[in-house]
Amino acid sequence: RGQWASKTEYILVVAGNVVGLGNVWRFPYLCYRYGGGAFLIPYTLLVVVFGIPLFLLETSLGQFTQEGFITCWRKICPLAQGVGYGYLVLKVYELVYIIIQAWALFYLVFSFRSELPWATCNNSWNTANCVSLQDVANLTTNETAFPNATSAATEFWERRMLRMSRGIEEVGSVSWELLLCLLASWVFCYFSIWKGVRSTGKVAYFTATFPYVMLLILLIRGLTLPGAFDGIYFYLYPNLEDLTNLEVWIEAGSQICYSYSLAIGNLIVLGSYNKYNNNCYKDCLWICLLNSCTSFVAGFVVFSVLGFMAQKQGVTIDVVADSGPGLAFIAYPQATALMPLPQFWTACFFFMLILLAVDTQFTAVESFITTVSDLFPKLLHAPVRHEIFVLVVCLCNFLFHILFITEGGIYIFYLIDYYGGTRVCQNFLTIGATVAVGWIFGADRLLDIIGDSIGQRPSVFFKLCWKYVTPALSLISYILYLSDYRDLKINDWYVYPNWAYVLGWMMTFSSAITVPLWVIIHLCSTTGSFREDASSLPYLPLRIPTLLGDSRLDSS
Repeated sequence: RGQWASKTEYILVVAGNVVGLGNVWRFPYLCYRYGGGAFLIPYTLLVVVFGIPLFLLETSLGQFTQEGFITCWRKICPLAQGVGYGYLVLKVYELVYIIIQAWALFYLVFSFRSELPWATCNNSWNTANCVSLQDVANLTTNETAFPNATSAATEFWERRMLRMSRGIEEVGSVSWELLLCLLASWVFCYFSIWKGVRSTGKVAYFTATFPYVMLLILLIRGLTLPGAFDGIYFYLYPNLEDLTNLEVWIEAGSQICYSYSLAIGNLIVLGSYNKYNNNCYKDCLWICLLNSCTSFVAGFVVFSVLGFMAQKQGVTIDVVADSGPGLAFIAYPQATALMPLPQFWTACFFFMLILLAVDTQFTAVESFITTVSDLFPKLLHAPVRHEIFVLVVCLCNFLFHILFITEGGIYIFYLIDYYGGTRVCQNFLTIGATVAVGWIFGADRLLDIIGDSIGQRPSVFFKLCWKYVTPALSLISYILYLSDYRDLKINDWYVYPNWAYVLGWMMTFSSAITVPLWVIIHLCSTTGSFREDASSLPYLPLRIPTLLGDSRLDSS
């Protein structure tokens, strides 16, 4: 099955997996929107009681069982295998995000033109309502004079790259340029993982470290721009009144789950390639610290540039700041186009986005392949068969993702992102995982296992989090999400047809339904008491140096 060639490779791959696009656009926007510097209070608190304990739980499960995120439950709690199958369903939706990598590659290619196409309206795809970059200030300050105006950057995003149709009903034709970008993304992904962790670890030496070089360059450049500190002020200005808003706490927990790659199965798989005596406790603390610090620093990079852009246009920060693709593919390219050497800074930004997306993508595919291979080890662990299976997975995903580069593809992407990849799925699976470990397998047993592997038993604080705090927070977040549900809309005007919303809810519950469904199937297909069905009481390795040296005992 293989193991990491070195501890360094493991750290780089995990760091590359958890440090992704969410650090660059999602955390800064949430911090700005929900209280500025005050947002760091609920964020930090939930990192301690939710993020780090769940990170340690998943990593240690993989390291102890040496299995993927489905077969690991066979060794500790067979009744909870539905959680693993839920991860597998989420993985199908997660792989869709390679489209963002294709978009970034598309922008990177256009960044080398002598005149950036999203800065002017002298292009074939522009409409009569187009407003060039120099006139955007008039557009934002005097909307009555430009009632139907759109910026050149918005038109490049919607009309040139996406070629958006009028709705999800109109799929339209495939963009051959995006098709080539998508193909390049999948080819790189294949050769990053085709040899398993041996190739994944080697690729991570570049893909996990170079984004930090780009981030440092963009940070230095951003802080030297006029208006940069106005943007940073908007980013960090504390508004303590927002701490009474429950939505702030929910979004803080959602961001931790999103950026730490929790409840998706990646950490279990990556940890399963570690040696048994690897210090997963120490790794957990350092990687979580790295992730949160990267998110915080990325806010300076983004909002220093947005402050510069706001000063150039004569508007406030809230006019130019947006979340998600609007920040990465509209606002930031507009800002870099206003700088000296705009091609260079735009290329740096999108190259960094590509590398951040690459790490997350190939670890997601690797965790899918590892888990399926562990289900059929005799068939898929053989060297040649493994490479063929990786090729089949990548090829099938590439063919499926062609749907997302059609004229109606963006509507399908938003639908899957909103319903298939929503936090409510991860919250439900987190409840199942923590109940299975904390109450059925036993939190004390897991602490004993971690203590045996690293030589020191972790604090009882983790036991309390696994048994009470983490499942309680997940349940509260799950209930509040359902009670505050709102239908998805695009640009606040496009409403999906009813069948699309039905399909969306089917995607939402497709991962959650696996948990109770597996419990029913397992109880009906096995004999014995409920407790015997729930926990297989696997071996608990104990280190008894005085009697047995470094051997293991079968405690059962």
